[in-house]
Amino acid sequence: MLDARQVRPGTTSRGFTLIELLVAIAVMALLSLVSWRGLDSMSRATTQNKQRADAVLTLQATLAQWGADLDAMTTLAQTRPIDWDGRVLRLTRRGGDTTSPSVLVVAWALRAGPDGTRWRRWQSLPFTTRGEWQQAWNLAAAWSQDGGTQTGGASDTALVPVNSWQLFYFRDNSWVPASQLASVAPNPNNPAGPVIAMPDGVRLVLSLPPGDGLSGTLTRDWVRPTVGSPRS
Repeated sequence: MLDARQVRPGTTSRGFTLIELLVAIAVMALLSLVSWRGLDSMSRATTQNKQRADAVLTLQATLAQWGADLDAMTTLAQTRPIDWDGRVLRLTRRGGDTTSPSVLVVAWALRAGPDGTRWRRWQSLPFTTRGEWQQAWNLAAAWSQDGGTQTGGASDTALVPVNSWQLFYFRDNSWVPASQLASVAPNPNNPAGPVIAMPDGVRLVLSLPPGDGLSGTLTRDWVRPTVGSPRS
């Protein structure tokens, strides 16, 4: 008895026609194109997320350094602890080495470079005399104007891209545009002490450029630790 599953003598098996092959190739090509676009979109999204994450980490480190510089500000006789001229912020701060007490001058400014306009930080070498402070103070001002070709061993670090920045001081229970702090009458009981009226707080406003990382306006408030108010 003939098995129905067996091929009858004299017959041949039927293959794919040319049209069926062309349709199959077209479908495979379409699937490959869709898959490639999906992978490309995933790759772009991964790259953008990485750029944003890197930008966030850089900004966090920058703001941490900004806060550390303000926290370490020190008032010395016949020196200025903080000075803003509309272009550069200069600070006199304690050095980080507790075993060998010293003082530094740091400066923050917005400057253009090969990698675009960035917020930059300048730091002098440690010093211990008032003459060295004056030299570092002047170098910081020169650096903000032309890059300071003679930095005296100081460091210059490019930080985050910034379009513009503003500073405000907290004085008399209100925020006012930052300006050069005026000297006040010295304390008769301590004539050699500081004669600069320190602000109770400093507000930083950064305008970040549009891009794949961060953008928009960022505001950061710092309150002098001795004031006792919580920082935001």
